[in-house]
Amino acid sequence: MKILVTGGAGFIASHVSDSFLALGHEVAIVDNFASGKRENLPAGATFYEADIRDETLRDVFRTEKPEVVVHHAAHIEVARSVREPAYDASINILGSLNLMECCREYGVRKIIYAGTGGALVGEPIYIPVDEAHPIDPLAPYGVSKHTVEHYLFTYKANHGIEYTVLRYPNVYGPRQDPHGEAGVVAIFSLLLLAGKTPTIFGDGSKTRDYCYVGDIAAANVLALNSPVSGVYNLGRGIEVSDLEVFEAVRKAVGSDIQPNYAPVRPGEVEHIALDSSKAQNELGWAWKVDFTEGVSKAVDFYREQIKREKQ
Repeated sequence: MKILVTGGAGFIASHVSDSFLALGHEVAIVDNFASGKRENLPAGATFYEADIRDETLRDVFRTEKPEVVVHHAAHIEVARSVREPAYDASINILGSLNLMECCREYGVRKIIYAGTGGALVGEPIYIPVDEAHPIDPLAPYGVSKHTVEHYLFTYKANHGIEYTVLRYPNVYGPRQDPHGEAGVVAIFSLLLLAGKTPTIFGDGSKTRDYCYVGDIAAANVLALNSPVSGVYNLGRGIEVSDLEVFEAVRKAVGSDIQPNYAPVRPGEVEHIALDSSKAQNELGWAWKVDFTEGVSKAVDFYREQIKREKQ
């Protein structure tokens, strides 16, 4: 199968691309390196440096003629979306529309979209959150990501393009950028490995649903051949507090450093976890990597990264 992955130099999408290549699919990647890294590009994939908002994206489609597009390219900084909502929308909405128009023009049969779980619902009415939960985002980032879901529905209704929306929880694991959004495992790991003190925003009680990147990549593989268009939450359905994340990383590192605390950042929900029952029932997906095991894998990756940089 010929697959085009947007944002494929990024943390999650590079793992997704690796999984596709391992199964023998032909993979082309589009990335502008706004947040992705060249070293994340998998061997065996064709690469195009381009912005999803640019007209040059059509040249990629004309050359590659993909059957499926896996759309991860996005602006993901919640705080910046609050400060600059038009910038956030220019990438997440207008860029996605440009991509969908390319899909329509060049006969793409399906789009798999990396959505967001926690940023959509605001402060949840109940936890774990399922796909029927009301949508009340607190930040423009959540608004822009959800808007694309509606456009995907209309492109199926009007143009017959199938779609799968995978609403991600907090994803962590090797290659995660400590400077990116939701990168707390990476941030804590690198700081503690360097003997520095991490900062927790708030009192440490804020919770998120953490899922290992390998499990997320597996969901993308399952979505390739799913015959049904739809929206699916991914996640373990388990709340993990910031302080619990810190303690898990500290244990994996073998550190005795205590964290600093700072005020809560705007636009963030306090508590969230996602109900993935629908993905389990319809896609056959289930998470496999326990949080402690996943944190150990991530810390091992950053420890080796630090060694390589010192050589």
